[in-house]
Order: sequence, then structure tokens, then C-alpha cells
Amino acid sequence: MLESTPTLDADQARVPRISVASHPAAASILTADAIAFVAELHRRFEPRRRGLLDARVGRQRLIDAGDRPGFAAETAHIRAGVWQVAAPPKDLEERKVELTGPVTRPEMLAALNSGADVFMADFEDVLSPTWDHIVDGQRNVRDAYAGTLAVADGENVTDLTDEPATLVVRTRGWHLTERHCTIDGEPVSAALFDFGLCAFHNARQALDRGTGPYFYLAKLENRLEARLWRDVFHYAESALELDRGSIRATVLIEHVLAAFEMDEILYELREHATGLHTGNWDYLFSIVKTFRRHERYLLPDRADINVRVPFMRAFTELLVSTAHRRGAHAIGGMSGVVPDVAHPERTEAALRQVLADKRREAGDGFDGTRIAHPSIVEVAVHEFDKVLHDRPHQVGRQRDDVYVTPGDLLAVASTKGSVTEDGVRRNMRIAVQYLASWLDGEANVELDHHLEDTAMAELCRSQIWQWIHHRVEMSNGRTLTPELAHQLADEETATLRAELGDDVWTAGRFDEARTLFDESALADELPDFVTLAAYERLWRPPPGDLPP
Repeated sequence: MLESTPTLDADQARVPRISVASHPAAASILTADAIAFVAELHRRFEPRRRGLLDARVGRQRLIDAGDRPGFAAETAHIRAGVWQVAAPPKDLEERKVELTGPVTRPEMLAALNSGADVFMADFEDVLSPTWDHIVDGQRNVRDAYAGTLAVADGENVTDLTDEPATLVVRTRGWHLTERHCTIDGEPVSAALFDFGLCAFHNARQALDRGTGPYFYLAKLENRLEARLWRDVFHYAESALELDRGSIRATVLIEHVLAAFEMDEILYELREHATGLHTGNWDYLFSIVKTFRRHERYLLPDRADINVRVPFMRAFTELLVSTAHRRGAHAIGGMSGVVPDVAHPERTEAALRQVLADKRREAGDGFDGTRIAHPSIVEVAVHEFDKVLHDRPHQVGRQRDDVYVTPGDLLAVASTKGSVTEDGVRRNMRIAVQYLASWLDGEANVELDHHLEDTAMAELCRSQIWQWIHHRVEMSNGRTLTPELAHQLADEETATLRAELGDDVWTAGRFDEARTLFDESALADELPDFVTLAAYERLWRPPPGDLPP
């Protein structure tokens, strides 16, 4: 075990060369031992993380110049090999319905008590990473693992049921940092910070309680990024005196380049991997971002894109086939439907769509699916029960009928649809609304009866950039020039302000959101992630907490 050190002062860590912003929960979460563990992760793995991010930039330059992704020749032996990942732990054998939500206390408790098989506690796309949210989230996760998570409402206290959902934690991606914690003058990787605190405080206790330290890995682009996680897991298991393979992970495939390396990603993580998940909205965002310079990858309105279009169909079927061939679960895409009590007809129509979507996933061989609202659990379970019956999964269904080529994965041009002015305006409106909420600390936002997260905002703003860059002709015959785009954005902003009222507008951070939108959608260059610039606006350390 790591050598014990004194507990950090609530105002500032007293560990040399380590600075941590103050927080009321510092004494229980930001302990010296825990931060020392995070610091060791940083010192061991930060150079590789930076190198991998640099490699992303180099790969993007090649694609901009016309390079076309494919299945790597140097890893053909892995794809052709006969091997499987480790068998899943008992409480991850059945994953028919996974509920996702932020790590805020009431939402976590409701999710764990929802009847879902798995709850993904999300430090990433559905959480605005304020310091309070991050540290309080770690405390809530710790209480959930300990079985003591509870919420008081006056004299009434709601606590965990006897059989809560299995807890899985999604860390932030490799591209993000946590500015409230610096090691040797550098901000720590957000992924290592999230993982390090969670594993340090909970791994042993989770195993002792019959579960384990389970994680979702976000935003991976290739096998080398998976290998980095593998090495992080191996070090953590050694340092925390855990058996090899105790840490388990499900990988979100939400980048087009990762789709070409699903076998390789599972191979790197084969002692730890439990499944692959289709991150549909982020995947679409990655298509736009990766092929930004090439007109043949233009996407139509979001309303014309679904998982049944050819290139998305190729992606999801390849994921099921790959996961099952390697003994891993395949988890379907998320449904963000929120029931509308005031308008039951809208809810009925939305639920029909959810049923059809989950019916397709179960029929395609997926072992489970993801939803965003507890009230949808029974709907999703119903469709998978009809296929699975008494089986916990259908990993045995190998999908040998699936054969996907690089051309199939990249057949974006076959997508039917058009770019409409209404679609442009809608993307602008959603992006500004969402970014304002994100800046205000809320990243799980209900828009048009759907819970939306960062992935939707990224897709909306990147599509706008793509359409402007390629001077797309909209269905009404108007060309979307930068000048017209600014005009439409001004009009939509004005309409939104009129609807909300001046008081709401000025009390919120809508002007900042509009600035972020302009910088990420209307600029000459497309930023890789809007959250990087947004985080700079969100991050406001108390005076004297951290060095400049």
C-alpha cells in the first residue's frame, strides 16, 4: 500500500509540489494518501498521455491531406487470432438496461434504485465539471459503494434498496485536465484524477462487498490509448494490492477511428474489458470532426440521421460482431426520452420510438441498452426480455453473417436527406441553450422532451461549421455563407432571448454561450472539443488556492 501521509489541510494540500483547491469535503476525499496516489499516476503516465494527444493531431493532419482510415495491416494477426476477454464478474453478466446520469446525490440514488441492471455514474458528458460537482460526485460514489447513499427530505429519508443497480463510473476523456489539482506545476489529467480518486477510495471496499471497481472509458480513438488505460489499471492494482483483473472496463466506441480498432482495443484490455458500447451521437460528431475538410462526408440535418443509415448500420453491426466474438457484451445506444406528464400523447409517441429502437437492438444481438430516465426502464427491459427470455445476455450469438469493409464504415455520402434552414436554426438554438446550461453548472439538460448531454451540443455546432465551410446549399436554395450563418445565429439568439425574457437571460450565461458558439461553430477552424474552451470559462479558482 502507499505510505500513509497526514491528511491534507482543507484549504490547501501540504504535499510538496502538489496543489489542490479547497473544498469542504477535502478531509474525506482529497486526503493526502489519495492525492499522492493521483500524483503518482500523473508522474508515471502524463508524458504518454501528452504523446497520444500529439499523435491525434498528427493523424488528423494526414486525414486532412486525404489519408483514408482502414483496418491496420500491422494488427491483422490480432483480428485473425483466437482469443477472448476475461469472463465478466457476476454482477455484470446481465446488462439489459443501463441507466446513465450525473453523480449528483438525488440523481444517483434514483438511478441506483430504478430497477436498471447497471447505473453509469457519469463524470463526463452529463456533468458540468465544476469543482463542487467533481468532489461532491466522488463523495457520492464513495457512499454508494459503501451502501450509505441516502437523501433526506424533511423527516423522510430515502436510502438504497437491497438490490441496487451495479455501479459503473465513467471518467472524463484523455483530452481533458483537472485545473483544480496541479502536480509539479501541471494540471492533472481529468481521466487520471477521476479514476485515481475513485479507485483509491473504493476499489477494495467494492470487492469486499461482492462487486468491484468498474469503469466506462470515454473518447478513446485507438488501441494505444486503450493500452495506456491497461497500464494505468495494472499499476493501480499493484499499488492498491488488488488481484490482476480486478478493475473492469467497458469501452465507449464513439469515434470513427476507434471503430476500425475494436478488436485491438479489446485485446489491449483483455484482462479488464467487459464490453463495448455504441456512443451514437459522439460517433456522428467524430465523423464531422475527422473528415471536416472533405465534402463527401457532409451530413444532412440531424433529423435525417439515425442508426439505420448505412454507415451507422455498418458501425453497430460490426460492434456486436466484434464484441461477441471476443466474449464481451455489446451495449446499444442511449435513448434520452423524458416522459411529458402534461402531454401524454407526446409521451406515447416517444415511447413507441423507444420500443422500436430497443426492439431493433435486441434483434441485432445487443445484450443491453442505455437510457437516460428511470421511467423508461420497464419499456427497455420489455424488448430485451422478449429476445433473451431467461438468458442474461446473447454473447453466444456471434453474428458471423456480418462483414464490414472500410468503405461501409465511411459510406457517409449514401445518407439520404438535406440541409434545411430550419435544421440549421435548430442546431444553433440547441447549441446555445445547452452551452448556457453547461456554463451554469447543468450538463444534463431537457430539451424537447429529451435529456441531452455534451455530445448533442458537439454535433450541433460541428455540423454548422461543416455546412459553412463547404458552402452547403440549403433546401430553400440559399447558400450557407459565414455572413448568412451569423445572421441566422443572431436571429435565433434574439428569439431565444425574447422567449426566456430579459431577467432569465441576464441571470444566466447566455451571452457567454453565444460567444462560445461563435468560437466553435462560426470560426475559420473547427475546435476539436467545445468543452476545452468552455472549461476555461468554468474554471475560476478561489484567490490564493492555486499558483498562477
